Amino acid sequence: MAEQDPSAPALFDISALAPAAPTTFMDLKDPRYAYMFGFLQADGHLARGTGQKGKLTVELNARDIHILQEFQRLTPYYSSVTERVRTTNFAEEHHSATWALYALEARTIVNELGIPYGKKSRVIRPPRVAFSRPDYLRGIIDADGSLGWTAEGIPFLSFTSASTAVAAYLCHYTKKVTGAERIARRNTRDQVYVITYWKEQAQQLAEHLYYPGCLSLDHKKANAASIQTWARPAGMRFAPPRRRWTAADDRELLRLDNPAAAAIALDRTEQSCSMRLWRLRTGQTPMPTQ
Repeated sequence: MAEQDPSAPALFDISALAPAAPTTFMDLKDPRYAYMFGFLQADGHLARGTGQKGKLTVELNARDIHILQEFQRLTPYYSSVTERVRTTNFAEEHHSATWALYALEARTIVNELGIPYGKKSRVIRPPRVAFSRPDYLRGIIDADGSLGWTAEGIPFLSFTSASTAVAAYLCHYTKKVTGAERIARRNTRDQVYVITYWKEQAQQLAEHLYYPGCLSLDHKKANAASIQTWARPAGMRFAPPRRRWTAADDRELLRLDNPAAAAIALDRTEQSCSMRLWRLRTGQTPMPTQ
């Protein structure tokens, strides 16, 4: 029987909506659960209470209540969706919605899949079980990313996280989709990873992740569709994805010791080979291991 925390606030909720009857709760091969898990991993909070009590919650702007209602329908345990209006540092009246799940069995499942109790921003990682990859990443981006247009009218898709594992996985997966290479590095100010894709790369990634009929935040799905209308202006330079130098490349460059010959052998520009050779010789780039 579904467990309900008697200490839960008696606020108005829409829990009368009957939950769906999914096959297995949090089967991450199911695109809906993969998305839900990614979203909760990034924006949810799993808290312990006394004894076996505790709760899993996520609070969003009330405009996004529809996604919390979907979480409720996907959950075969009692859960509630409540609304409240409060004063914050940013607005006198902030209208938010919160989804809350109390069942110990459900909390145990999500905890074992990779949502830790308490602070989690640095320790979350992609699931270690089979999962639907684009849906998991869309959940992460819906919760901790943004996409749309810059002030100059350039499409972008950006992701922010404190987790090394999630940032590295996003870079790895996105390279397969778009060919764009990113190296996850923490920024100096906040010590978080901010990974951004622009123009055609943002369009490709948005089209791949936000496919027709997918579960997602309405406004981000609309933005993903909107940026597909962008076309590169005539005369705007196109920069192909950068290729990283490998240890094998460096060894061949040093062996040839000739930028012109290395450019032919490595299919690079002579200027690139000359600059790399200079960096290796001056110690600005470590010598490759043998």
